[in-house]
Amino acid sequence: MVGAPPGVPTKFDVVVIGAGPAGSSAAYLLAKEGFKVLMVERGRGPGTKEVYGGKIYAAPLREVWPELDKEAPIHRWVTREKMSLVYGDRITTIDYKLARGVAFTTYLTEMAKWMAGKAVEAGAILVDEVVVEEIVEENGKVVGIRSGPDKIYADYVIDAEGVNRILLEKLGLVEKIDPETVALGVKEVIKVGEKNINERFGLEKGEGLAWLLAGDITRGIPGGGFIYTMKDTVSVGLVLHIGKALETAQKGALQESVPLLVEKLRLHPFFKRFWKDADVMEYGAHMTIEGGLRFMPKKLYMPGLLVVGDAAGLLLNTGYTIRGVDYAVYSGKLAAETIVEAHNNGGPTEENLAKYEEKVKNSFIYKELVKHRGIEKVMSDPLFFTKLPSLVNRLMAKLYEADYEEPTVLEALISSFQEEDLSLTKLLFKLLSVVSKL
Repeated sequence: MVGAPPGVPTKFDVVVIGAGPAGSSAAYLLAKEGFKVLMVERGRGPGTKEVYGGKIYAAPLREVWPELDKEAPIHRWVTREKMSLVYGDRITTIDYKLARGVAFTTYLTEMAKWMAGKAVEAGAILVDEVVVEEIVEENGKVVGIRSGPDKIYADYVIDAEGVNRILLEKLGLVEKIDPETVALGVKEVIKVGEKNINERFGLEKGEGLAWLLAGDITRGIPGGGFIYTMKDTVSVGLVLHIGKALETAQKGALQESVPLLVEKLRLHPFFKRFWKDADVMEYGAHMTIEGGLRFMPKKLYMPGLLVVGDAAGLLLNTGYTIRGVDYAVYSGKLAAETIVEAHNNGGPTEENLAKYEEKVKNSFIYKELVKHRGIEKVMSDPLFFTKLPSLVNRLMAKLYEADYEEPTVLEALISSFQEEDLSLTKLLFKLLSVVSKL
């Protein structure tokens, strides 16, 4: 195999494409069961391609790694959740103090490296800087992978290639990416210092903040902003719906580049105080799923193959929270369980591997995706990123910025709707559509 170290065998029980959360969890569990596992990573080391804000929910990860809390590179436990509607210099915020920590912040680069390291400790072999060009199929059954002229054979292949599913396209399990089903996430990492973070964000040692933003920071494009506190840095960035961004750009309504939009968020008069005099250490961008169940492949399996993580479309964005890493890890767990069962009952047949899709569809992951089905379509309505933030902040200004006469809430509400040229009935209908999907 091109890029693989000398002496790597050409036959394994399992080959895992991608050493991210989904691939590493599957590799770890299978290696523990005694399977000969090869993880193939395109980047220079696991996690080098990962760009994530990011907050990770802990409970599903503990099912794979009970030692998570003691060993994983956890930066802070999220104790505060904030949501803000931004319009110009005005900001309306909901601030919630959690009673317990259910999620933590970390760099996915560090987390992926830790997960892959656990798989290697369990006996899996990891090779990096290797591009898998093809999933090898013979007589309707997946039998391995190809990189350059070299092939590695396996009884089972796990596709954990992520959002950009080139290999699955070649197999015919997915179509080319539809811009309406993906978004672009861009972030800056700012070195603020642990003490400054605690003081400026009102946090105690070890406490973390997850802050989601919506409004004119995305210039009317569906998506939003985020701020996550790490141990001594802050991740700041934007997520933009690619389909709507292209549409906006084609109409000439988007005059700024995405990096400039992120810079303007960092320099916003309100937010810049949190990282005053700090340095931008890092800049990154990554494509993420926006299409919910529409992004899921036709099937999550075929003889010899299982699809996990982002490649399987397993990410949920409700608008108030985002869950992806825990879904990826859990899908890797289900894939490992399926392979163990198949190995003991006739091997990688279609009937045996179909049980993986059954497991996924009976899991909390799929139930959540079904429960929130269509939220991505509702939340792609520009009204929520233009009219609503403007309306809410206009209303708050009338209530709190009066020089002499104080309006009643009803007067302020009616006046705000009139000035925004927005129908209350239309807004209520839209909001009910959102609530029904949440």
